[in-house]
Amino acid sequence: MTFDQIINDVLEHEGGYVNDPLDLGGETKYGITKRWYPEIDIKNLSTNDAVNIYYNDYWKPSKAEDLPGGIRKTYFDMCVNMGQKQAVKVLQDAINSQKRTKLVVDGYIGPKTIKYSNKVSKQRLQAYRCLFYSKLVIEKPEQERFYFGWFKRAINI
Repeated sequence: MTFDQIINDVLEHEGGYVNDPLDLGGETKYGITKRWYPEIDIKNLSTNDAVNIYYNDYWKPSKAEDLPGGIRKTYFDMCVNMGQKQAVKVLQDAINSQKRTKLVVDGYIGPKTIKYSNKVSKQRLQAYRCLFYSKLVIEKPEQERFYFGWFKRAINI
């Protein structure tokens, strides 16, 4: 799958304008947060501007296009939802859970992580994504209100 095939699903999951005080990202539109983009007028952010941000700041640095097609969409959506470094850690944990190899879980998408990503299934990656959200809720119980949405997203993309 290509960026153009994936981005509409990501935007649909991210939704429109929200300013929930309990959301760690703060004011958000299309998943673009004031926390990470303080210079942007979030409320008036256009879809095209959001797509450009996702392409330049998420797709290219994440190296999603170098991963197998079966996990590319899930991985990219994780980069959007939890940040690239955390998404790579989840991917590395999923790879390591197979006992075939041991990657250093450092959050960096290097040649070894890309190489061994061919051995991880979408379902395994989705399971480790859910595990991340579960641990997050344990550490930050106030985030539990978002868990069911995260879970549905994790198993559907």
